[in-house]
Amino acid sequence: MKQVRVEEAVGMVLCHDITRIVPGEFKGRAFHKGQRIQAEDIPLLKDLGKEHLYVYELKEGWIHEDDAARRIAMAAAGPGITLSDPAEGRVNLSASGPGLLKVDVEALLRINSVDEIVFSTLHTNQQVNAGRVVAGTRIIPLVTREANIAEVEKICRESAPVVSVRSFRPLQVGIVTTGSEVYSGRIEDKFGPVLKTKFAELGSCVMGQVLVADDVEKTVAAIHGFLDKGAGLVAVTGGMSVDPDDQTPAAIRAAGGEVVTYGAPTFPGAMFMLAYVKGVPVVGLPGCVMYYRASVFDLVVPRIVAGETLTRADIVAMGHGGLCAGCPDCRYPICPFGKNV
Repeated sequence: MKQVRVEEAVGMVLCHDITRIVPGEFKGRAFHKGQRIQAEDIPLLKDLGKEHLYVYELKEGWIHEDDAARRIAMAAAGPGITLSDPAEGRVNLSASGPGLLKVDVEALLRINSVDEIVFSTLHTNQQVNAGRVVAGTRIIPLVTREANIAEVEKICRESAPVVSVRSFRPLQVGIVTTGSEVYSGRIEDKFGPVLKTKFAELGSCVMGQVLVADDVEKTVAAIHGFLDKGAGLVAVTGGMSVDPDDQTPAAIRAAGGEVVTYGAPTFPGAMFMLAYVKGVPVVGLPGCVMYYRASVFDLVVPRIVAGETLTRADIVAMGHGGLCAGCPDCRYPICPFGKNV
């Protein structure tokens, strides 16, 4: 720390806060500790009666908090991320558009193991909207060794990107609703409206809905009908339990589906099925998707729409955090449901 004349302080880092008082109008901080003095600041400093300032001397090999945060953020950010300007030493990373947040958790752990570095994110694999802050970074002291930042940049090069947002693909979705009670008109279908809303939130469009009885051949024909029309995803609703009349899992298999899983370690949503028919994802959705704000649908389908090909290991990993707490006022995704990492 050293004392310099105000005119000589341009580009230097302030060691202390400076208060501004306008009687009857304002009293507060005009300049904050750690702020880098700019040429346009000199007149105001003079108006505040400052002739000298105490500033940090940034020796070679050291870096200021604003520059450090900017470099960390730039190194970690991938596609779909927008960076803020530094504010009090912190840079935020925000989603530049709607999509699926992806975080390299192992790389994140390595970054936070570097001395004096802080990097915090939302949970990976969640749906985010444009402008959502998904991560933030800064250093703890006002200045740090440049070697620390170089180490973070090295980790990011090895793991890039650490934080990204995958855009949702505008899929055409076919809905096949099974159940003799719905097909006959005895019970009104309520799955269709729910799924149309959910897929619209993911940027996808429902190309049509077909009602079929509890019949394997008719269900297979409906699935293939949507695939022949170019569907990028087929959702089959109803008939997912173990009742003898529930034929949906058998129909998905009979349609040629390569089954990834029948059953998911999530509540709600245990009776979920995922298969690929001719490379196109086909999901068997249990009834809970109609009634719960958050279910297995919200953990799996956004990842599919973002272009991921899920494996059984991906589904198995959902067990940790896959139990919905059943809160009276659901605030998903601002909750632990599905946060398995």
